Amino acid sequence: MTSSLLDRMPAPYEAGAAFDAIENWATDEGLTLYPAQEEAIFELVAGAHVILATPTGSGKSLVAVAAHAIALAQGQRSYYTAPIKALVSEKFFALVEIFGAENVGMVTGDSSVNGDAPIVCCTAEILANQALRHGSDVEAGLVVMDEFHYYADPDRGWAWQVPLLELTHARFLLMSATLGDVTPIADDLQRRTGHPVSEVTHAERPIPLTFDYVKTPVHETVQTLLDDGQAPIYVVHFSQAAAMERAQALSSIRIITREQRDEIAAAIGDFRFTTGFGTTLSRLVRSGIGVHHAGMLPKYRRLVEVLAQRGLLRVICGTDTLGVGINVPIRTVLLTALSKFDGEKMRQLSAREFHQIAGRAGRAGYDTAGLVVVQAPDHEVENHAATTKAGSDPKKKKKIVRKSAPAGFVTWSETSFERLIGGAPEPLESRMQVSAAMLINLIARGGDVFGNARALLTQNHEPPHRQRELVRRALGIAKTLVRAGVVVIEPGGRITLTVDLQPNFALNQPLSPFALAVIESLDPEDDATTVAPPAPGADDEHTVPGAAPEAAPHYALDVVSVIEATLDDPRPVLRQQEHKARGEAIGRMKAQGMEYDERMEALDDITHPRPLADLLEAMFETYAATQPWIRDVELRPKAVVRDMFEKAMSFTEYVSHYQLARSEGLLLRYLSDADRAFRQTIPDDAKTPDVLDIIEWLRELVRQVDSSLQDEWAQLTAPHSDVVDGEPILPPPPPDVTTNRRAFTVLVRNELFRRVQLAALQRDDDLVELDPEAGWPEALDAYYAEHESMGTAGGARAASLVQISENDPDAGPGFWSVRQVIDDPAGDHDWGIHATVDLAQSAERGEAVVRVEGLKRL
Repeated sequence: MTSSLLDRMPAPYEAGAAFDAIENWATDEGLTLYPAQEEAIFELVAGAHVILATPTGSGKSLVAVAAHAIALAQGQRSYYTAPIKALVSEKFFALVEIFGAENVGMVTGDSSVNGDAPIVCCTAEILANQALRHGSDVEAGLVVMDEFHYYADPDRGWAWQVPLLELTHARFLLMSATLGDVTPIADDLQRRTGHPVSEVTHAERPIPLTFDYVKTPVHETVQTLLDDGQAPIYVVHFSQAAAMERAQALSSIRIITREQRDEIAAAIGDFRFTTGFGTTLSRLVRSGIGVHHAGMLPKYRRLVEVLAQRGLLRVICGTDTLGVGINVPIRTVLLTALSKFDGEKMRQLSAREFHQIAGRAGRAGYDTAGLVVVQAPDHEVENHAATTKAGSDPKKKKKIVRKSAPAGFVTWSETSFERLIGGAPEPLESRMQVSAAMLINLIARGGDVFGNARALLTQNHEPPHRQRELVRRALGIAKTLVRAGVVVIEPGGRITLTVDLQPNFALNQPLSPFALAVIESLDPEDDATTVAPPAPGADDEHTVPGAAPEAAPHYALDVVSVIEATLDDPRPVLRQQEHKARGEAIGRMKAQGMEYDERMEALDDITHPRPLADLLEAMFETYAATQPWIRDVELRPKAVVRDMFEKAMSFTEYVSHYQLARSEGLLLRYLSDADRAFRQTIPDDAKTPDVLDIIEWLRELVRQVDSSLQDEWAQLTAPHSDVVDGEPILPPPPPDVTTNRRAFTVLVRNELFRRVQLAALQRDDDLVELDPEAGWPEALDAYYAEHESMGTAGGARAASLVQISENDPDAGPGFWSVRQVIDDPAGDHDWGIHATVDLAQSAERGEAVVRVEGLKRL
């Protein structure tokens, strides 16, 4: 698509000419408008609201582009909202291609790019908070709300409703493939705004679907579909583990030819598979099988999408995430079940969920039809196989012992499948909420605060009894705000705030101000340590002058813990931390001879690491007494970044240690969020050298594992394309790890300190596995003949105990000579680990490659 659409729009604006301009532009782009697109665009140019509820693949994105063009031509600002940042980012780049970088901006809770642009892409919560803060003063002539079925989301649905309630001057384009009956919403929108609402629904799919219910085992079903030319096939599961297990099982089937394998290998090229899961994925994709779910690293998901877009993967095993806009061409959707666990219980799929998934079948421009296949439950498959084997022999039929569904299993049948096919998506249910942040934004708007709050709470889409509950909840919050002195009711009833709110209040991390207050209370010099001076000849650039106090190492880690307590929990990681902690505790208790009942009782107190929990929770209560809105969010003490740093582990080692292969993507997303929070929240005067070391270490760790999360933000200020010469491209490799000197030095120190930790535990076998030629057993015997222990806490990992020479002639060019001084109990510092760092190998592998020569007396 070109940027000529704006040039074609009439000035001054005229509805008929605007429609013709859009239609002619689409024609020049090789597109023919479907009837539903024509109707929706015609209503938009005429000034109506449009609810566009048409099937997947029916061109809703083109209607959204037309809506933005209409707003621009009328001199109005328009918004595009979506439920997740990835979709917002994708739409941002797409609109930049059409309207130019100067006309498109993006605003998130973390960043703002060209935020004053006439077209703004954002999540629904961003616009909802602006609507609360400014009401009808928000400069929004037109709002496009994508994936509008999120209106019924229990936790986030309020953000889709608030703009409809507050932005009465705006026109709306509400889009989704699965809306159901929206008559109440349409009627209310027309009543509030005075503009007509056009519902464009029930359009024919450009690519029709056919449906099939099968009673063969999954691998046989897949083989049949492959033989019938129905690939690419997306095999849908409702857990990440099941998707991975299926992919492994299907690798026994011949999916592709030798020539196709060579083509995949050529397409992959030098793509770096850096983790244990990556090794497995490499084997699978080279067999023509992809895996796709939210727990994967973004670069691995992108790899699968690119190979699929190039037509190289014939089978993809994944979760139902394809229902939220996965960018993978699919001919056949194969559902392995029609029931799922929804976080509380097992239940059958709703019609909306089924149609969201099924709608992904059929590729526009490639297929004349899409196929949706549903597997019968396992017990039905086995009964069918037994019946088929018995044939028409009545004696054999009589001997068949029919299996039933397992106890508690939520089953399905061909009847329930047919009901879902013909079923309309359920009506959207209002999910309005009220919080302290919402009330504060309303009060900050000024004017008739009471009237604005009453309208929001009693004229929304909730039934009367729920509205009364919202009012009671709001009154309770308001009393708390008044008692805290945050809100004042002046004589005459005027309601005001006593605090100044930042312009983006409730958009950024809500606990950031609290984190700042805690960090200010920490003392960088408390428990400062004194360390020995470096040996003569050490590279001064990489050592801290000795015999002088330096900030306590625990200060930097405490700062990390403060920030981590404000971030959302990566639950699978915390579960595995707790599981491992309990396993280790049981081993210790058994060794101590504790009885079973006593052990089980003691386990109740063991959880994932929660550093500073008592201090943070006490300070949280004090802080909340004067700023009670922070009670809208939960303080969550935890240690993931801190745990990884203290254990001196790489990303791959950490994943292996806690068995997180299925949650690599979630872990990396958390680390990336932590990286951004460290940089945005920690004040400069709190960034001691140790804190800066951790910040740079974390940033480089994330970049080397998968730079796409950081590139996602870095690219926002530059034109972007995932396509070169018509072919989608793979994520580029990360930059040379050795070029970030500070971060690379920390990686080197971590590699050395990992040896210190193992040596302190006298784990000879682990050390020999790391460094087979270093003579660890003999060296440890010699060290412990002189010292009772080896330090690993406090000053033991001080930067000044690591001596680095970049120009040691004995090491040679391309190598560093390094030494980790051991913190012995006497403080003699007379032993050290000697090693070299291979810079070329480090650059190739994206990690510090340290070759230990041995533990020696200095």
